[in-house]
Amino acid sequence: MNERCVTYDTASNQETIHLGQELGKVLKEGDVIALVGDLGSGKTWFTKGVALGLGVSPDTIITSPSFALINEYEGRHTLFHLDVYRLDSLAEFLSAGLEEYFYRDGVVVMEWADRWPEILPEWKLKVRFDIIEYLVRKIVFSGEHPRTVEILEDLTRVTRDADNQTKRTSDI
Repeated sequence: MNERCVTYDTASNQETIHLGQELGKVLKEGDVIALVGDLGSGKTWFTKGVALGLGVSPDTIITSPSFALINEYEGRHTLFHLDVYRLDSLAEFLSAGLEEYFYRDGVVVMEWADRWPEILPEWKLKVRFDIIEYLVRKIVFSGEHPRTVEILEDLTRVTRDADNQTKRTSDI
Protein backbone atom coordinates (compact mmCIF):
# COMPACT_ATOMS: atom_id res chain seq x y z
CA MET A 1 0.00 0.00 0.00
CA ASN A 2 1.27 3.51 -0.78
CA GLU A 3 1.87 6.05 1.93
CA ARG A 4 -0.89 8.64 2.15
CA CYS A 5 -0.22 12.27 3.07
CA VAL A 6 -2.40 15.17 4.05
CA THR A 7 -0.88 18.61 4.62
CA TYR A 8 -2.30 21.56 6.55
CA ASP A 9 -0.92 25.04 7.10
CA THR A 10 -1.63 26.82 10.38
CA ALA A 11 -0.87 30.47 11.11
CA SER A 12 -1.32 30.59 14.89
CA ASN A 13 -1.20 28.45 18.01
CA GLN A 14 -5.02 28.53 18.05
CA GLU A 15 -5.17 27.09 14.52
CA THR A 16 -2.72 24.36 15.53
CA ILE A 17 -4.87 23.54 18.57
CA HIS A 18 -7.99 23.50 16.39
CA LEU A 19 -6.38 21.08 13.92
CA GLY A 20 -5.41 18.79 16.81
CA GLN A 21 -8.96 19.01 18.13
CA GLU A 22 -10.36 17.92 14.76
CA LEU A 23 -7.98 14.95 14.77
CA GLY A 24 -8.95 14.06 18.33
CA LYS A 25 -12.60 13.86 17.29
CA VAL A 26 -11.88 10.99 14.87
CA LEU A 27 -9.47 8.97 17.02
CA LYS A 28 -10.33 5.61 18.55
CA GLU A 29 -8.83 3.48 21.31
CA GLY A 30 -5.55 2.00 20.15
CA ASP A 31 -4.57 4.87 17.85
CA VAL A 32 -0.96 6.04 18.05
CA ILE A 33 0.01 9.53 16.91
CA ALA A 34 3.75 9.97 16.31
CA LEU A 35 4.77 13.65 16.48
CA VAL A 36 7.98 14.84 14.83
CA GLY A 37 9.35 18.38 14.79
CA ASP A 38 11.89 20.77 16.22
CA LEU A 39 11.59 22.43 19.63
CA GLY A 40 8.90 25.09 19.45
CA SER A 41 7.26 23.67 16.32
CA GLY A 42 3.82 23.21 17.92
CA LYS A 43 3.74 19.59 19.07
CA THR A 44 2.39 20.38 22.54
CA TRP A 45 -0.14 22.95 21.24
CA PHE A 46 -1.35 20.28 18.83
CA THR A 47 -1.61 17.74 21.66
CA LYS A 48 -3.75 20.23 23.63
CA GLY A 49 -6.13 20.16 20.68
CA VAL A 50 -6.12 16.36 20.48
CA ALA A 51 -7.05 16.30 24.18
CA LEU A 52 -9.98 18.64 23.54
CA GLY A 53 -11.12 16.47 20.62
CA LEU A 54 -11.00 13.43 22.89
CA GLY A 55 -13.26 15.17 25.37
CA VAL A 56 -10.67 16.11 27.99
CA SER A 57 -12.02 19.06 29.98
CA PRO A 58 -10.98 22.43 28.51
CA ASP A 59 -10.02 23.41 32.08
CA THR A 60 -7.32 20.71 32.12
CA ILE A 61 -3.83 22.09 31.60
CA ILE A 62 -1.97 20.02 29.01
CA THR A 63 1.79 20.15 29.40
CA SER A 64 4.62 18.29 27.75
CA PRO A 65 5.76 15.46 30.03
CA SER A 66 9.45 16.09 29.34
CA PHE A 67 10.55 14.99 32.81
CA ALA A 68 7.66 12.73 33.80
CA LEU A 69 7.84 10.95 30.38
CA ILE A 70 4.06 10.44 30.33
CA ASN A 71 0.94 12.34 31.32
CA GLU A 72 -2.51 10.75 31.31
CA TYR A 73 -5.73 12.65 30.69
CA GLU A 74 -9.28 11.30 30.93
CA GLY A 75 -11.76 11.98 28.17
CA ARG A 76 -13.89 9.93 25.75
CA HIS A 77 -10.71 7.82 25.54
CA THR A 78 -7.72 8.11 27.86
CA LEU A 79 -4.96 10.21 26.31
CA PHE A 80 -1.43 8.96 27.01
CA HIS A 81 0.92 11.85 26.18
CA LEU A 82 4.53 10.67 25.92
CA ASP A 83 7.60 12.86 25.51
CA VAL A 84 10.84 10.93 24.96
CA TYR A 85 13.12 13.95 24.36
CA ARG A 86 15.28 13.38 27.43
CA LEU A 87 15.76 9.64 26.90
CA ASP A 88 19.15 8.72 25.47
CA SER A 89 18.45 5.30 24.03
CA LEU A 90 15.88 2.76 22.97
CA ALA A 91 16.99 0.68 25.95
CA GLU A 92 15.88 3.50 28.28
CA PHE A 93 12.54 3.69 26.48
CA LEU A 94 12.03 -0.06 26.88
CA SER A 95 13.21 -0.18 30.50
CA ALA A 96 10.68 2.54 31.35
CA GLY A 97 7.96 0.26 29.90
CA LEU A 98 6.68 2.98 27.59
CA GLU A 99 6.02 0.63 24.66
CA GLU A 100 3.23 -0.95 26.74
CA TYR A 101 1.14 2.19 26.24
CA PHE A 102 0.85 1.41 22.51
CA TYR A 103 -1.28 -1.60 23.46
CA ARG A 104 -3.42 -0.12 26.25
CA ASP A 105 -6.98 1.11 26.01
CA GLY A 106 -6.56 4.73 25.01
CA VAL A 107 -4.88 7.00 22.50
CA VAL A 108 -1.12 7.62 22.51
CA VAL A 109 0.42 10.89 21.37
CA MET A 110 4.21 10.62 21.40
CA GLU A 111 6.48 13.63 20.97
CA TRP A 112 9.93 13.07 19.42
CA ALA A 113 8.69 9.90 17.73
CA ASP A 114 11.53 10.05 15.20
CA ARG A 115 14.05 9.08 17.91
CA TRP A 116 13.30 5.34 17.59
CA PRO A 117 10.78 4.82 14.80
CA GLU A 118 11.36 1.06 14.90
CA ILE A 119 9.53 0.84 18.24
CA LEU A 120 6.32 2.38 16.86
CA PRO A 121 3.47 0.10 15.81
CA GLU A 122 2.72 -0.13 12.09
CA TRP A 123 -0.66 1.58 12.56
CA LYS A 124 0.85 4.84 13.83
CA LEU A 125 -0.09 8.16 12.23
CA LYS A 126 3.01 10.28 11.73
CA VAL A 127 2.54 14.03 12.13
CA ARG A 128 5.50 16.22 11.11
CA PHE A 129 5.69 19.89 12.10
CA ASP A 130 7.73 22.24 9.92
CA ILE A 131 8.36 25.82 11.05
CA ILE A 132 7.74 28.11 8.08
CA GLU A 133 7.98 31.42 9.97
CA TYR A 134 6.90 32.86 13.30
CA LEU A 135 3.72 30.94 14.29
CA VAL A 136 3.27 29.59 10.73
CA ARG A 137 3.50 25.81 10.51
CA LYS A 138 3.21 23.20 7.80
CA ILE A 139 1.79 20.07 9.41
CA VAL A 140 2.07 16.85 7.40
CA PHE A 141 0.07 13.75 8.36
CA SER A 142 1.25 10.48 6.83
CA GLY A 143 0.88 6.73 7.06
CA GLU A 144 0.06 3.66 5.03
CA HIS A 145 -1.69 1.27 7.43
CA PRO A 146 -5.44 0.82 6.77
CA ARG A 147 -6.29 2.43 10.14
CA THR A 148 -4.05 5.40 9.29
CA VAL A 149 -5.77 5.82 5.92
CA GLU A 150 -9.13 5.74 7.71
CA ILE A 151 -7.97 8.46 10.13
CA LEU A 152 -6.72 10.61 7.24
CA GLU A 153 -10.03 10.22 5.39
CA ASP A 154 -11.99 11.12 8.53
CA LEU A 155 -9.74 14.10 9.24
CA THR A 156 -10.14 15.35 5.68
CA ARG A 157 -13.90 15.06 6.01
CA VAL A 158 -14.13 16.99 9.31
CA THR A 159 -11.78 19.75 8.16
CA ARG A 160 -13.16 20.12 4.63
CA ASP A 161 -15.05 23.33 5.40
CA ALA A 162 -12.46 24.97 7.65
CA ASP A 163 -11.86 28.53 6.48
CA ASN A 164 -8.56 29.10 8.27
CA GLN A 165 -6.58 26.16 6.87
CA THR A 166 -5.30 25.26 3.43
CA LYS A 167 -5.35 21.54 2.74
CA ARG A 168 -3.58 19.62 0.03
CA THR A 169 -3.71 15.85 -0.32
CA SER A 170 -1.43 13.59 -2.24
CA ASP A 171 -0.39 9.98 -2.48
CA ILE A 172 3.31 9.21 -2.29
